[in-house]
Amino acid sequence: MTDAVQRHDPSVRGFASDNYAGVHPEILEAIALANGGHQPAYGDDVYTEHLREVFGRHFGPQAEPYPVFNGTGANVVGLQAMTERWESVICAETAHIHVDECGAPEKVAGLKLLTVPTPDGKLTPELIETQAWGWGDQHRAQPRVVSITQSTELGTLYTPEEIRAIVACTRAHGMSLHMDGSRLANAAATLGVPLGALTEGVDVLSYGGTKNGLIFGEAVVVLNPAAVRGVMYLRKAAMQLASKMRFTAVQFEALLSGDLWLRNASHANAMARRLADAVGGSVRISRPVQANAVFAILPREVAERLQKDFRFYTWNEGTGEVRWMTSFDTTAEDVDAFAAAIVAETGGSGR
Repeated sequence: MTDAVQRHDPSVRGFASDNYAGVHPEILEAIALANGGHQPAYGDDVYTEHLREVFGRHFGPQAEPYPVFNGTGANVVGLQAMTERWESVICAETAHIHVDECGAPEKVAGLKLLTVPTPDGKLTPELIETQAWGWGDQHRAQPRVVSITQSTELGTLYTPEEIRAIVACTRAHGMSLHMDGSRLANAAATLGVPLGALTEGVDVLSYGGTKNGLIFGEAVVVLNPAAVRGVMYLRKAAMQLASKMRFTAVQFEALLSGDLWLRNASHANAMARRLADAVGGSVRISRPVQANAVFAILPREVAERLQKDFRFYTWNEGTGEVRWMTSFDTTAEDVDAFAAAIVAETGGSGR
C-alpha cells in the first residue's frame, strides 16, 4: 500500500495548457511494462535502442532520436548542435525559443536569435529574407539556422507546401532548418498527413511528447546528420541525459508505434473546434482554429470571473486576448460546460 494521498479532484480539467493534462493510460501501461529488473542506464537499454526503428517509421531510416527531458532542452541541444558560437538563428518574434524559454537558447546554447515580426506566427521566405544577410560581416552574428514551430504559438499551421518553400529558401542561402515540433502531431492530424510529410527537408526536429499524453519526454530527432555535431555530448552537457532512459523511450514507443499519437491529437483538435463553434456567436475568435488552441477577445472583468472556475491564460493584457487549450483528455462535457459559462458571462458582449 502506498502512503501517497490524492490531493486534487481528478474530474476537474481546465483550458490553460495541454501540459496540465494527465498521462494517457496506454503510456502508463507501457511504463509498467518496462519496469522490473535491471537495464543499462543512459540510453544503452533495449527500449532506447528500439527507438530508432520507431522514429524511422515516421521520419525515414536516417532519423536518429535523442530523448531529452523537455522541450526547452530539445530546442537548446538541437540548435546548439547546428551552430557555431558566432552563428545565429532566424525565428518568428513569437517563437517559443524567443519568448518562453527564459533566454536558454542565448544563455545555454550561446546563440543570437534574429527575430522576425509575423502576423500569424509563421515565417515565409520573404520574411526570412529580412534577416538572411550579413555573411562575411564580422560585426554581425552569421545567420545559420531558420527555426519554425509546428503548430505555431498562435495556433496556426504550416502546410507541406509552405515548408517546402522555406526549405528552398534556407538551402539557397546555405542555411539549415530546425522545427520545434512540440505540437507536430496536432498539425498532422488537422492536415490529414503523416508526420513525415511535415518534416521533408527539415534537418533537426524537436519532437514533442508531453503535450500529447506522455508523463515527460521530448526528443531531438536528427534528420540530416550532416547538419549537426556532437548531439550526444551536448545533451549531457545541457543536463538532458536521463539515467533511466528506458522509461522515456518506452513512452515514445507506445505513442508512435501505433496510432495513439493521432488519436490523442485528433481528439484535442476536435475539442478546440467544438469550443470555438459553441462560443463563436458570443465572443470574437481572434485567430484561425487550426489545432488545439482557441484565441478569443474577452473584457478583462469577464475573463477574471471565468478564471475563478476554469483555468486559462490571458495571452495579451492590452487587447484582452485569451488562449484556451484543449488536450487528449478534454471531454465534450468539459467543453460544453465552459462554453455555457462563457456565453452566460458575455451575453454576446465579447464580439
